[in-house]
Amino acid sequence: MAVSAVTSPKLAGSASLDRLRPVRLWLWSVAALVFVMVVVGGATRLTGSGLSITEWNPVSGAMPPFGAAAWQDLFAKYQESPQYELLNQGMSLASFKFIFWWEWGHRQLGRFIGLVYLVGFVAVLLSRRVDRRTGIILLLMGLLLGTQGAVGWIMVASGLRPGMTAVAPVKLALHLTLASLFFASVVFMATRLARRRDGQGEATGAATLRPQARLLCGLILVQIALGGLVAGSHAGLIYNTWPLMDGALVPSHATLFFNQPWFENFVDNTALVQFNHRIVAYLVFAMALWHTVAAGRRAPGTSAARRARVVFALVLVQVALGIATLLLVVPLHLALTHQAFAILVLGMAVVHVAALARDGAPALRG
Repeated sequence: MAVSAVTSPKLAGSASLDRLRPVRLWLWSVAALVFVMVVVGGATRLTGSGLSITEWNPVSGAMPPFGAAAWQDLFAKYQESPQYELLNQGMSLASFKFIFWWEWGHRQLGRFIGLVYLVGFVAVLLSRRVDRRTGIILLLMGLLLGTQGAVGWIMVASGLRPGMTAVAPVKLALHLTLASLFFASVVFMATRLARRRDGQGEATGAATLRPQARLLCGLILVQIALGGLVAGSHAGLIYNTWPLMDGALVPSHATLFFNQPWFENFVDNTALVQFNHRIVAYLVFAMALWHTVAAGRRAPGTSAARRARVVFALVLVQVALGIATLLLVVPLHLALTHQAFAILVLGMAVVHVAALARDGAPALRG
């Protein structure tokens, strides 16, 4: 009598997900590199190093300067920039080297991330570890990464225009936002491709949390964009009190809207830029608290409830860091920690959203 081998659906699904393990490892590695990139970018901005390299050479620019002549050539080009003429007149070569290495390192890390993503993407396609839909999504993510690099140079170019000593705040905010979007997409895919950890009952019980989780994630992205505007316009160096601002919880209309046309105040008026960042911070805190309470009531004892509590705890720490950074007038170490923690908050919020989506959808095919 012939005996046919039967593979259980559960074991087949497990084998399929095991094929995705290298893909997840690649994506998490890219996410870690992007996190480091954001921190290095923050340090580059805070040390005033972003305009030290006045040219964009995608290939030859990867080589560091060798010899005194090369250094003098780079320094001479920087001395022709508005930042040097208006802000750093008389800077020594040693001081120039300090800001040069920050910007050069930032650019090399960007190149390395692009290389890691490209090599990993090609390997994933050749090994056929993902289906066509996932492959298209990964391709679009790669295009987003490329766009981020292009915007980075556009941002630097904005600071090299006559009369400028720093990059345009809007372009800095866009640069940071695109980096955050790419980071979020990588974290989402890495989580989405993971195994389910909860039973179907929990997935059903947590289904009502998905709209809240998505809204919270969106608010965090908006807050990061507003933080980029604060950083670019140096709005954190004014109104260094909390919770009052200009002696009131809500400053006067004349303080917030003195530019014409009125909508330019959202970018050019440092008082309104800081005020918006404060208000959205309160909204993020309130939303995270509401979501945590809702998760505890609708899906008690589940991983969804635990993730919601972790997101709220991270938001709470981030709010405290933001207040301390403001009160202490933006010291370097706190400002960097605040920026890095914002990406951690975003990452955990995205993991939560992706896990809720994964547990309520059919398993992805490897």
